[in-house]
Amino acid sequence: MTPLPFPVRTECPPGACVCGRDALIAQPGGDVRILRLTRDEEKRLLHRLENLADLADLRRMESRLFEQLGVRLSIAAGANEVRTLRGITILVHEQPGLCRKTRQAIPAAIKKSMDQRPQIAWDLLDEDGLFASA
Repeated sequence: MTPLPFPVRTECPPGACVCGRDALIAQPGGDVRILRLTRDEEKRLLHRLENLADLADLRRMESRLFEQLGVRLSIAAGANEVRTLRGITILVHEQPGLCRKTRQAIPAAIKKSMDQRPQIAWDLLDEDGLFASA
């Protein structure tokens, strides 16, 4: 294993996660940006995602997640009608080094923010003209 020039997330307990952290570190030329997300940084990220101000803030965080960590998000209205926040699909794409718990915690934090500020969900649904007057 080559030492990385930044603090790296500690490894998960054996059998608890299948993130492939060690394989990613050993792979020459692998995208190791996700390993910068230490447990403390993850807590800060989730706190930030729970306190989004508006849809523009959500989109900015989505962009920064990709730029800094390589994490890709897909956020869209579900295939069926949207009656609650459960109808909004938030998908964190799998990637080597991204812990399963983190993949579950990011959408939960975003939905918590949408629950606190429903305008974010309404603006998200209106991106495709759902509420546009005909």
